[in-house]
Amino acid sequence: MKLPLFLVNFKAYPQATGKNAVLLAKKCQRVAKKLNISIIPCVQAADISLVAHKVSIPVFAQHVDTAPGAHTGNIVLTSVISAGAKGTLLNHAERTLSFSTIKQTVAECKKIRFPVVVCASTPKEAKRMASLKPFAVAIEPPELIGTGISVSRANPGIIKKSVALKVPVLCGAGISSKEDVAKALELGAKGVLVASAVVLSGHQEKTIYLLGLGIKNYSCLTSI
Repeated sequence: MKLPLFLVNFKAYPQATGKNAVLLAKKCQRVAKKLNISIIPCVQAADISLVAHKVSIPVFAQHVDTAPGAHTGNIVLTSVISAGAKGTLLNHAERTLSFSTIKQTVAECKKIRFPVVVCASTPKEAKRMASLKPFAVAIEPPELIGTGISVSRANPGIIKKSVALKVPVLCGAGISSKEDVAKALELGAKGVLVASAVVLSGHQEKTIYLLGLGIKNYSCLTSI
């Protein structure tokens, strides 16, 4: 997985569940190959195996738990790995966890070199999450999630305060255009986390491509 990263969170939308998850992941793969960028679908636990066996790009879980045994409903780390997941999101604003749980989960994942992207809602929380040395931290102000108003436009200071961390920082919440993506990278982010702008689009592949251009064009400019 090369930086910058483009994570697409499928959430639990019908447009990205079951067979639709496979179709959307294939769209991600086509664009990733066309633009030569890293695009990672983050899918529901029940869809990991279905999707991972249909695409060659890495597939992430949306959440994992580390405690096996008598814990009905837990999404066990070993099960998502067996299903084909190559990493996971953790602590998304829609599935927050205690710091102690995040610490334990990141530690268990690091033992087996399983990448974790930990979500944080503020620069202060991002700093705390970065102290655990996960693969990356995604900064996502909850009030902007799903609004179409990106943090790179609404509050660029949040990114500026976070990018000095000693782990890659991704930008999420409201990313909806290639300009949003390019601005996030310009501010120092190492990628983006997108959900509804892609999943709910009437033209998913076109949207993925346009957002991906924000990464491609920025990467080309910085390599000159």
